[in-house]
Amino acid sequence: MKLVFMGTPDFAVPVLEALCQHHDVVCVYTRAPKEAGRGQKETKTPVHLFAEKKGIEVRTPKSLRLEEEQRQFKALQADAAIVAAYGLILPRPILEAFPKGCLNVHASLLPRWRGAAPIQRALEAGDEKSGVTIMQMDEGLDTGDMLLKGEVQITPDMTGGDLHDALSGIGADLIIKALDNLENIKPEKQDDAKSCYAQKIEKAECRLNFAETAENIERKVRAFNPYPATFFEYKGERFKVLECEALDADSGMEAGTIVPNDSGLLIQCQKGMLFVVKIQRQGKKAMNIDELLRGFSFEDGVILS
Repeated sequence: MKLVFMGTPDFAVPVLEALCQHHDVVCVYTRAPKEAGRGQKETKTPVHLFAEKKGIEVRTPKSLRLEEEQRQFKALQADAAIVAAYGLILPRPILEAFPKGCLNVHASLLPRWRGAAPIQRALEAGDEKSGVTIMQMDEGLDTGDMLLKGEVQITPDMTGGDLHDALSGIGADLIIKALDNLENIKPEKQDDAKSCYAQKIEKAECRLNFAETAENIERKVRAFNPYPATFFEYKGERFKVLECEALDADSGMEAGTIVPNDSGLLIQCQKGMLFVVKIQRQGKKAMNIDELLRGFSFEDGVILS
């Protein structure tokens, strides 16, 4: 099948790789390179870099609403477009440019999580399972008819990175199955009443709020690991919390207080206490808490922010 691929981050690369092995990918659309790092060096997206290695034409329009962009898209005369975490809105002329339309590889068991951050929001909410849905795209936000689903159980120690990698692999397998059986798959409408909006993660969310329960904080730590990562500040220095345990016990101290103990870093929460297992000091490498405490100490009774 002749395909156009539209995607941007690491999640989309295995999907593109699978498509290249089974179909003819004639063009790749991805987000434009950004300046990053100290030298503000232009950095291409993971999808861009992979497509270049494969010798596939890459296009990076800032918008697909211009008529000329839509004309160039349609001129590719593909059978379908496959979308995986692209990041741009697809207007109707793009959605209808090819005979089989646009199929989306979405990292959620729709209609559960629609929106930008379904992986992190599923973990943060304490969902027992997640998955990938292959969806026929329409003009709504992840509202199109569902074609295929693949599930994965969320384990108590699963991080956002773990779930990301699992779903990326499932998505790659699932899109091939969907394309192979497209004519025989009966589309299923979504139940809007069962949907939640997985809003984009804001920087302010990454600062831990110890006025929440230890259980909720532990889920957020896992959900935001490895990116964008949660943190607290201690005496003006930022510490990322990469792994922790929620303890069903209370010290009677104010939320956010460092609780005296002989085991490591223990923090009182609104309910329960948080035991930090893995941490990253500002400008340093990530390490287990006992390793950090060999050369650094947190003062008991300090209230963290």
